[in-house]
Amino acid sequence: MASFYFKAVAADGKLRTGTLSAPTDKAVASELRRQGLTPLYVGVAPPKGFQLKLPSWMWGRRQDVLFFTQELSTLLTAGVPLDRALTITAELSERPNFRLVVLDVLRLLKGGKSLADSLGAHPEYFSELFVNMVRAGEASGSLAPVFDRLTAFEQSRDELRGYIISSMIYPTLLAIVGAGSIVVLMNFVVPRFAAVFEESHIPIPGPTQVMLEVSRVLRSYSWVAALGAVASVVALRSFVRTLAGKLWWDGILLRLPLLGAALRRAETARFARAMATLVSNGVPLVQSINIARAILKNRIVANSLETVAQGVKRGEGIAEPLKRTGQFPPLAAHLLAVGEETGRLDQMFTRMAEIYETETRTAIKRFTALFEPLVILVMGILVGVLILSMLLAITSINDVAV
Repeated sequence: MASFYFKAVAADGKLRTGTLSAPTDKAVASELRRQGLTPLYVGVAPPKGFQLKLPSWMWGRRQDVLFFTQELSTLLTAGVPLDRALTITAELSERPNFRLVVLDVLRLLKGGKSLADSLGAHPEYFSELFVNMVRAGEASGSLAPVFDRLTAFEQSRDELRGYIISSMIYPTLLAIVGAGSIVVLMNFVVPRFAAVFEESHIPIPGPTQVMLEVSRVLRSYSWVAALGAVASVVALRSFVRTLAGKLWWDGILLRLPLLGAALRRAETARFARAMATLVSNGVPLVQSINIARAILKNRIVANSLETVAQGVKRGEGIAEPLKRTGQFPPLAAHLLAVGEETGRLDQMFTRMAEIYETETRTAIKRFTALFEPLVILVMGILVGVLILSMLLAITSINDVAV
């Protein structure tokens, strides 16, 4: 028997904490439910006076929103009143900033505003999709199922985003380390050979001469190159923040070999997941398209949805206008056509999201599988050329000595 710490909500909406002895944590949860409590956490209690705090860069707004959604889903499903559920969520929040946000939502709610409008007062945390989903849930009296769907949406979106980021970490580090190795060789190792040749007045082989000249240029003008690189990055970022620049950059990303296809599939999955969440909750189709359009990252793909919305308004359905945009994979339009024919559009959007989330992972895996050996090959060739140039120099010195 082990002792487990628990947090649970009673029938009156109050938070209860304590310890129970049981063989497993599942047994504790069952016992709490038998006592009429809704378990929120069962596990080892943190030591007194100590609380694990994650750095802000590891615990961002996405995680705050996911935590908020999960807690409200659990509490509302258990029948806890909304205002009490928000109070408990604020108490359980680890981050002071987000706790203040939840308390402000509660203040606005008690002041007579709807939950959707209260959440909408904090657009930096709650997206238009999130707010409209809550508004639809309030209108239909089904807030608990709405937060359950929002939890699934936020989790799937974070999982896909996390997979993409984690998959790109190793190739990026590999490229940085390789580039750093070459910089070290050119700035610290090669100049030693240059000094030897200058003192001995020995004829320098052609490849070695080229290597020495490149090293000299890098050492003499590295600050100019660094300054130019920084200025170029700043100028590019400023340009990309404009509408024309964003469209130009997004167009380039979509045309990249392998990576462009992965990005297109990721946008399709994001669009389908948002539409499945909205349509299944009764949000009108045109409004759902406009909301989903706002959460897409690529403006080329997002802007194409405007013509899709216009086609829906004209009574053309969604499959054919989506196909005409040319911005989505062909299978997407066929899936939606089947959904329109069977009257199961929400289910087809869910299926579409699952398909393209899987294809995005496959495309990213294929890209990294090719990118990693390519980086190794390029870096190997460059380092090999440097080493060969040094060996030629050493050989020439030995020939002269003989």
